[in-house]
Amino acid sequence: MSMQQPMSMQQPMAMQQAIPPMVSSGDLMTPSGTITGLPQEQSFIENILRLNIGKVGTFYMTYENNSEWNAKVFRGKIEAAGRDHLIISDPRTGQRIMLLMVNFDYATFDEPLNYQYPFRETESTEEQ
Repeated sequence: MSMQQPMSMQQPMAMQQAIPPMVSSGDLMTPSGTITGLPQEQSFIENILRLNIGKVGTFYMTYENNSEWNAKVFRGKIEAAGRDHLIISDPRTGQRIMLLMVNFDYATFDEPLNYQYPFRETESTEEQ
């Protein structure tokens, strides 16, 4: 007796999905050989904070189920920002504080913020 799977249960090679190769710029190459542009940055909080490293802000955080304090305010200069954390430093003492983004409510700044729109402009021009 043969232990082979019936033909209907085998997946043909043409049906298998392959991930498009990336080129040195980080863009993806399509099967036709064209390169598709991907957004450089996206408008996520950590990216906006990274664009404003060195600026002083006030950061409002909430800590649920905390018996000592439920909300806390931190003021400091942005040193670094990651997907799940923010590092600020107290301008007076230089003390570094790492804040978790899960507790982040909002921030205020006394100066304009740097903000780049997340998508590249298309290079093709439309004739009107």
